[in-house]
Amino acid sequence: MQNIYQSTSLLLLAFGVTADAFSTASNAPSSTDVTQVGSLTAPTIGCGTIAWSTDFGRPNPELEDLISTASTNQNGIFFDTGERYGSHAKTALGMGWGETECLVSKLLKENDAVGKDPTKAVVATKFTPSPWRTTVESVVEACEESRKRLGVESIDLYQIQMPDIVKPLRRFGIDKSYDKVYWDGLAECYHRGLVQNVGVSNYGPTLVTECFEHLAKRGVPLASNQIAYSLIGRHNGAQKTLDTCNDLGVKVLAYYPFAMGLLTGKYTSAMPELSAEHALTSSLTKSRRSKFEQKDLQRYANGDGKNIPAGGVAPLLSTMERIANDREKTVAQVALNYIICKGAVPIPGARTAAQYDDNMGALGWRLTEAEVSEMEEVADTLGFSFDGAGFKRSNAKFVGYGMETW
Repeated sequence: MQNIYQSTSLLLLAFGVTADAFSTASNAPSSTDVTQVGSLTAPTIGCGTIAWSTDFGRPNPELEDLISTASTNQNGIFFDTGERYGSHAKTALGMGWGETECLVSKLLKENDAVGKDPTKAVVATKFTPSPWRTTVESVVEACEESRKRLGVESIDLYQIQMPDIVKPLRRFGIDKSYDKVYWDGLAECYHRGLVQNVGVSNYGPTLVTECFEHLAKRGVPLASNQIAYSLIGRHNGAQKTLDTCNDLGVKVLAYYPFAMGLLTGKYTSAMPELSAEHALTSSLTKSRRSKFEQKDLQRYANGDGKNIPAGGVAPLLSTMERIANDREKTVAQVALNYIICKGAVPIPGARTAAQYDDNMGALGWRLTEAEVSEMEEVADTLGFSFDGAGFKRSNAKFVGYGMETW
């Protein structure tokens, strides 16, 4: 833990962050708070786009406002998307990929500040392993399509979305893995100049090490590994993966940093008479999530007396709320800052300027080692870890015919 804090301090000093940047008086960072992802200099917090609506037939003022807010951030912009992202049914069925890539490109180009200076925004996207993609050239072709949709000469960060787990013919004994083919495809994209950096997603410590070594033989550095990671999602190999990546110099991008909302306490400011855990229960009743997801999240929030002890996540929320109040921050900002302190870049989703702005309030300051240790100790005594909800698991993908795990 001490090494992470020392490394973080050195990196911040290298980018000119002084002690003034760690003021607790305001959500707005007083100095730059950036990190290196491969050759890229990006803000230490990104923004996920998986929940963005891709209905091109209607104006989207909320996302336009989000882009405008992001464009004024002195730390820059870091958006994470993927060819498989989109809000239409055809995308879920494997048709019409690239909807969100097109939307991200459109919104950025229409913004005056970013449109005039595209270097203000770092955009990462993903290649999706599929049964019909079995060659190096299939990766290159997919990359070319993503590059065109994003409207760039070279993609900032091109990632593999998951290990090659989509095996519909497995029951017939056809189970060949194309992971190494995909790695060679990334290397080909890199050497052709189609991408500036390459990364992977949902790789555990063994596979990420194999990929790192395989790409190194091709003269290609592995820049990142995107995994589910949060204060209550450090088990099932997540912490070991983060430690391995930190040792390799591979930056971890952390999705589900709020454990799908369990660690936000985001309704407490509107209802100050409620504690964070009570506000969470209230927010779940108004959630846009599916019934399957809400059912699982309710178990995490309150406990079920079986796999999750009574009280659920409440003891941890109380601790986080106290730390947040002491620092004049939100519970969500504490959750994000924790991840930064562990050496990773959180990628929370945001659909509005207010959500984006609140997320960025986790920049420019750091929790103390004592605060990090205290939260971890409470989290470890909860008696459970967060593994996702509904069809959105932290170690699996729903691929149309069932759950595939890695």
